[in-house]
Amino acid sequence: MDDIIYFEDLNVGDSFDFGPLTISRDETIAFAAEFDAQPFHLSDEAAATTHFGTLSASGWHTTALFMKMFVAEMQRNPGRQAASLGAMGVDELRWLRPVRPGDTLRGTSELIDKKASQSRPEMGIVRSKVTIFNQDDQPVLTMIPIAMWRTRPV
Repeated sequence: MDDIIYFEDLNVGDSFDFGPLTISRDETIAFAAEFDAQPFHLSDEAAATTHFGTLSASGWHTTALFMKMFVAEMQRNPGRQAASLGAMGVDELRWLRPVRPGDTLRGTSELIDKKASQSRPEMGIVRSKVTIFNQDDQPVLTMIPIAMWRTRPV
């Protein structure tokens, strides 16, 4: 594949957008029931007794929705996906405001740091600032994924 975007092709400041994705009430409750069964993620009645007021998605669900949108964007750009070698972790994950059924999310990813691996010459490490926004352009999540990226073969 000639259009692979290798580590050497990436620059601090590069950015791309991904999404949108609308979250439904049923998927909000289903995710919470399986992975984060706190009452305010399961019913409006329980949420009404909290600062949320109404049903809100789990932060972990919001994070999973980021991944769904991000991977879909990678699949639309095979040259980018071909160079991705997975992630080492996430720094500074923040859930800034509730995500509610009916919200439409979108995201941006901006490369903020890159460095060649000292021990693995076939890869570099890339840190990006990800922000997920709702339909009102309010940020609902920020994080800094740390990804491994394929270097250009010698």
